Amino acid sequence: MRPFVLSTVAGLLCTVTSLSTVQGTASLLELDAPYLSNNSLYFPQNAGAWQNPNSTAPARISEHENPFPMAECYGVALEEATIDQMQGWMAGGKLTSRQLVQCYLGRILQLNEYVNAIQEINPDVFMIADQLDAERANGTVRGPLHGIPVVVKDNMATKDKMETTAGSYALLGSIVPRDAHIVKLLREKGAVLLGKATLDEWASMRTNSKSSGYSARGGQSRNAYNLSTAPGGSSSGSCQAVASNMIPISFGTETDGSVIGPARRASLVGFKPTVGLTSRAGVIPESVHQDTVGSFGRTFKDAIYALEGIVGVDPRDNYTSAQQGPKDGNYTQFLATKDALKGAKFGLPWLSLWNQTGNKADVPQLLKVVDQLKAAGATIINGTEFPHYKDVISPRGWDWTVGPSPLLTAGYRVNVDFYNNIRDYLSELNNTNLRGVEDLIAYNIEYTGIEGGIPGTVAGFRSGQDGFMESLETKGEMNSSYYECLAYLDRVSRTEGIDAALSYTYPNGTEIKLDALLVPSGSGSTNLPATAGYPMVTMPIGVNAHSVPVGIALIGTAWSEATLIRYGSAIDDLVQGRKKPQFIEWWSKLVPVDYSV
Repeated sequence: MRPFVLSTVAGLLCTVTSLSTVQGTASLLELDAPYLSNNSLYFPQNAGAWQNPNSTAPARISEHENPFPMAECYGVALEEATIDQMQGWMAGGKLTSRQLVQCYLGRILQLNEYVNAIQEINPDVFMIADQLDAERANGTVRGPLHGIPVVVKDNMATKDKMETTAGSYALLGSIVPRDAHIVKLLREKGAVLLGKATLDEWASMRTNSKSSGYSARGGQSRNAYNLSTAPGGSSSGSCQAVASNMIPISFGTETDGSVIGPARRASLVGFKPTVGLTSRAGVIPESVHQDTVGSFGRTFKDAIYALEGIVGVDPRDNYTSAQQGPKDGNYTQFLATKDALKGAKFGLPWLSLWNQTGNKADVPQLLKVVDQLKAAGATIINGTEFPHYKDVISPRGWDWTVGPSPLLTAGYRVNVDFYNNIRDYLSELNNTNLRGVEDLIAYNIEYTGIEGGIPGTVAGFRSGQDGFMESLETKGEMNSSYYECLAYLDRVSRTEGIDAALSYTYPNGTEIKLDALLVPSGSGSTNLPATAGYPMVTMPIGVNAHSVPVGIALIGTAWSEATLIRYGSAIDDLVQGRKKPQFIEWWSKLVPVDYSV
């Protein structure tokens, strides 16, 4: 075992730079089985290494296809395993939940120092697994998540021994009043909360020019496909943990792009639901109008199992009172095969999204998928545009500051919301004097050596905390300009936005309703559905020339989860684009990481 794993605090997992470590099991050997039988697995397998570019000596180490092979779990091949497979193994007595936890912790010990996706381990994880194993032995299985290890993003409150900090030292030691509602639901449904994932600090709210996946507390999360490139954010660790088989499923949040973007760069299915389908209570906020909690899986079904686990009405979040969907919460019933594509109708908003500068490198690969969809019987209609796209969508890529005026942009609304929403969140915390964005700014300046509050002092926060400063400038004033902005954004993103694009009129006057909009997963495709609060799902379609995954996505109207699940799963079944990571440049410690590829 590595030296950093041996640093312990009795009974707890002690947070170190890239991994929380454990004490309190029967022995550290028990934690590590079955990996300990082959110590070499803790080191990259004949996988090349950094070489001085000025050296004339030949490389001593050659490349290997996979420097981090995953060992079997008590005789079972756990790599890329699905929830159904794990449930079958547990039902058949081949594995227990405790053994699953042991094996995933072994994988974390093997890999996390390189990928840095897991920020903290739950000290109670074995106790939880044992309780659920006992229930199973007595004939009780709560559902598909029973005994399945999961991680949540470090902006979701857990009323246990773990911290909830959004990656910031400012919240270290603060005490939350209760579990976030989605965490409460996961516990009730039998999920084993293994730990928390790294993220862009404050879910990308604090800094406009930053390193993707970076936070002061968590450090730099990396892309397991090419560790010199960006993991995407802000749910970076949640995605990379699933992608690299440190965990089967995970959960993230999105205000604009933070589920879809990192899922795309991790070759995952990422499902971002309608705002209000999942409660935000107990989640560190950005904008009450745009925040939502989503799910990640290596398969479409696993991502939907995860989604089912967090859907529910919550009196602490009044947006959930408008939920529309199956009363029994069964969303897996909508899963389909590629046969469902026969007769499906998808629109391509070409000028607004496909033609964005940020998407052009991926377009040839994306168009191959379009051809596959046509061959499978789908109708693809090009030119189904958003009426106001020239006013609200950048031709370059992601940008929530685009609008007819600075006070008619999603960015302005988010800045006002954050000022008020973070004040409300902080007001419920104990063991902290932080009560507003003013305090966060002051903390980051005082500790700029680690938190980078002053621009240029920390490589991961190049522009300091300009995002916080922009929110501070608004003072959270919900004045006439704010309400005018709300009305404008609702109109141009919904009725005169996505809903208008979904209603297509042929040149001969015939009108049809499209099932969904088909878009690239990258660049600015998330802006309008985020502004509208509408659902979106991304599916993997392969990797680009830099071995970074590429995805294609569907956008729907409000509460159209069933439709997106039906056609998203059908596309995923057709394309089968999931690729396992190859850990290119496993030695990379670049900060900032490269987001250009």
